[in-house]
Amino acid sequence: MTRPRRLTFTMLIALVALANAGRAGAASVDWPAWRGPHGDGRSDEQKLPTRWSATENVHWKVPIPGKGHSSPIVCGDRIFLTTALEADQKRILLCLNRLDGNVRWEREVLRAPLEQRHERNSYASATPATDGIHVWVSFLQKPTIQLVCYDVDGNEVWRKSPGTFESAHGFCSSPVLFDDLVILNCDQDAKAWIVAYDKATGKERWRTDRPNRIRSYCTPLAIDVEGSKQLVMSGSKSVVSYAPQTGKPIWNIDGPTEQLVASLVYEQGVVFVTGGYPDLHMLGIDPRGRGNVTDTHVLWRTHKGVSYVPSPVAHDGHFFVVSDNGIASCLEARTGQLKWKHRLGRRHSASAVVGGGHVYFLSEEGETFVVRASTEFKLVAENALHEACFASPAASRGQLFIRTDKHLYCIGKETTR
Repeated sequence: MTRPRRLTFTMLIALVALANAGRAGAASVDWPAWRGPHGDGRSDEQKLPTRWSATENVHWKVPIPGKGHSSPIVCGDRIFLTTALEADQKRILLCLNRLDGNVRWEREVLRAPLEQRHERNSYASATPATDGIHVWVSFLQKPTIQLVCYDVDGNEVWRKSPGTFESAHGFCSSPVLFDDLVILNCDQDAKAWIVAYDKATGKERWRTDRPNRIRSYCTPLAIDVEGSKQLVMSGSKSVVSYAPQTGKPIWNIDGPTEQLVASLVYEQGVVFVTGGYPDLHMLGIDPRGRGNVTDTHVLWRTHKGVSYVPSPVAHDGHFFVVSDNGIASCLEARTGQLKWKHRLGRRHSASAVVGGGHVYFLSEEGETFVVRASTEFKLVAENALHEACFASPAASRGQLFIRTDKHLYCIGKETTR
């Protein structure tokens, strides 16, 4: 490459980086990773569809080969989704056209014998992540974890393994993007870590030991605490905060139990934790401490209406959560005071989404309960697709994307570009 062409290429990369940085500080129309642009189920959309059926207000519906519980992610005119073709032992990354759902390209990420898993897990449970230039996926190629980077046109850029993995319940660790890093939680029933790689090169940047060696499936969440960034997560008999650029621990809470799955959310200075196994807890934590803050920074705790698998959302000073058996609750963030509780369906695995003043709770039976995001319970709509749902929805440009066990649905008409 000649010097002028090198300069042009360098300038182009710099402009793309500036554009991405600009979008990060503004309202996002994409859903680029697990739980969306903020990592906590919040959508910046002001208007999302509230009513639909299997045939009404459906922009398109396409069959998805194989099986998987991973969520779709959306970036521009592309949708990325992982799946497992169990008969062929293949783990697949799909890129779909956002406008019509047609497959743009398909990549076999790996082929390996199917690992042991819990009956409610899948072989494609980890949600991809994208920055609009690359897309990262993680799978288990027993016995090793594989983290793979592609560009958005499907060309493999790099492939790394953080190490081996051992869990009777199978694998699920969604990549998290922070600045120039891609971060992966590797909690397991053996030597465990949380690890960060350089997004562009795959070079390992830091690795931090997870001492309790217990499987958990919480995706870390980046939060801002009085101008400083923290990476918070629960699981492995603890709730922990790390410095996201170095992996150094900031604070930790003992317990509250052994295993946790649901991701954390953060509202009005309170970190909200819900889970787990064998004991059920919901608690609010003040994240301004240092060291072990078990006895000083737990603001409140309750044991009722606890969610183990579905992650909660936060909105306007309150937390909204649905338990695995369908009990939805609204709690005041600062005090944990219960504002309302109501049954919504029979069983839930998908995590909640909040946007446009509504909370969306998707049940395993494929019914989405749309509830007003307020301190008084108001059921706006019940929308049935009559297909099993384990994946969490995505929201982008005025539309909802819902993965069932058979299809990917695009709900509503696009309202922004």
